[in-house]
Amino acid sequence: MDYQPRLDDIQQLLMGVLDAPSQLQALPPYAEVDDALMRQVLEEAGKFVTSEIAPLQGVGDETGARFEAGRVTMPPGFRAAYQAFWQGGWPALACAPEDGGQGLPAVLEAVLYEMLSAANHGWTMAPGLLHGAYECIRHHGSDALKARYLEKIATGEWLATMCLTEPQAGSDLGLVRTKAVPQTDGSYLVSGSKIFISGGEHDLTDNIVHLVLARLPDAAPGPKGLSLFLAPKILPDGRRNGVFCERIEEKMGLHGSPTCVMRFEDATGWLVGEPHRGLNAMFVMMNAARLHVGLQGIGLLEAAWQKASAYAQERRQMRAPGATQTSLIEDHPAIQRILTTQRAWIDGGRLLAYRTAIELDMAKHHADAARRESAQRWCSLVTPVLKAAWTAQGFHGASACLQVFGGHGYVREWGIEQIVRDARVTMIYEGTNEIQAIDLLLRKVLPDGGGALGALFDQLATEDPLPLEVQQRFDALRRLAVRLAQAATYRADLAYWVADDFLQALALALLGWAGARITSSQPHWLAPARALQTWVLPAFTMHLQIIEQQLADTETAAPAPAAA
Repeated sequence: MDYQPRLDDIQQLLMGVLDAPSQLQALPPYAEVDDALMRQVLEEAGKFVTSEIAPLQGVGDETGARFEAGRVTMPPGFRAAYQAFWQGGWPALACAPEDGGQGLPAVLEAVLYEMLSAANHGWTMAPGLLHGAYECIRHHGSDALKARYLEKIATGEWLATMCLTEPQAGSDLGLVRTKAVPQTDGSYLVSGSKIFISGGEHDLTDNIVHLVLARLPDAAPGPKGLSLFLAPKILPDGRRNGVFCERIEEKMGLHGSPTCVMRFEDATGWLVGEPHRGLNAMFVMMNAARLHVGLQGIGLLEAAWQKASAYAQERRQMRAPGATQTSLIEDHPAIQRILTTQRAWIDGGRLLAYRTAIELDMAKHHADAARRESAQRWCSLVTPVLKAAWTAQGFHGASACLQVFGGHGYVREWGIEQIVRDARVTMIYEGTNEIQAIDLLLRKVLPDGGGALGALFDQLATEDPLPLEVQQRFDALRRLAVRLAQAATYRADLAYWVADDFLQALALALLGWAGARITSSQPHWLAPARALQTWVLPAFTMHLQIIEQQLADTETAAPAPAAA
């Protein structure tokens, strides 16, 4: 069974719970974006994904991308689908009209990419970096670079890559060795090797725009010495640039997406942004990608749930408790627990992700400075939570959905095992989940003693009355942030030990809030709501207990106050 977008569920969250049209119409660029327009865009997106992308899921995995003599051939049907995708205007959905885009809200793009990831994660890897590359060039590119490349990226006519990682430089980008030598005409010659480059070579588009981290001759060591360069596969005069694919990786999953080892050999490139401030420009791209990776987790979990739910409605095994004859397995409590639990994670994650996409536009376009600030605070705190918690659930939840099939799930016929394999990488790329947790706690919560986090909780309390248990979780995290900030002043490694538990606890607190919002406006959501309360949210207490134990050990050993 191919993935089918559940547009009713999506639209109920967007229109019924979040009231997205009225929120967005308050912003000048979206004054004409009403309920009808949003529904029309989503319905057309659903049709495209269903007809063009979902049917390629199996062939992408079985045939995979093929490498021969420096060239990569994509699986059958991939190029035609991509050409239809960009010519249909889908990559340009949220780009500015002056750049060839349609100027629609970010949340519509977010939903589109959730659908695409659910339908065919391997294919979706190709356009997955387009919006980040667009934002990077738009904000940091010179006028000449914008004139030459921005519209091509905005429309998706040309695809882009993000070339960071090297064999010795994974998450620690300060170890990057790729060099860039300035030329008299203002260009640079870029030389070095990059690994794990998604879509570094393919036959989907006529050109590929590589964004490459490298060092200038006068660069300081470490990450502050890095600069960002744009080095296209094909130069403006039509010549092939010195950019070569040496091989593609044999991977656990995502066989339809070529993960390339790239060699830059005196490749002509141009500086993006300021010298030695490449990470500032690159993080624009990475932050855009992290929300979309969280959406990948949600989409993959939805795809796995759809397969498991359909199978459970057809397969008969044993007798369910109280039944007198062989039952559908969906009637068995163990199967109900799996399916309703994943449904709770999917819908709650969607609400948080869609809200984050709306807040991105609020941060850009709202007339009130205080509202822009609160929107930026939401995005800063919630994005790493979405990326880490929902990619983890995407993988573990998909594995739970495979369990519904029993032995049939472990064979390729049903397609569920592919989703499990494809989902695993989302916990690794765009900053591992451990890095997301460290970023959240050490950079965004502790520096102000939990002040920004408390402000976010206060904001939610002003929007709707909070159920008591939701408020209690928020209050517990406030107190914990204050104690951790204090304890971290005399135990430097404490926050690193508990960062993952803090992120998971915050994810559950926000999931509890989202579940309460959904239940209050969508009464049919009773089964997932019960699963959330019974099987998911009790883990909040466990994560708090782990942190509390670390805090207790630290506070016991705290230095005595200085004598007056």
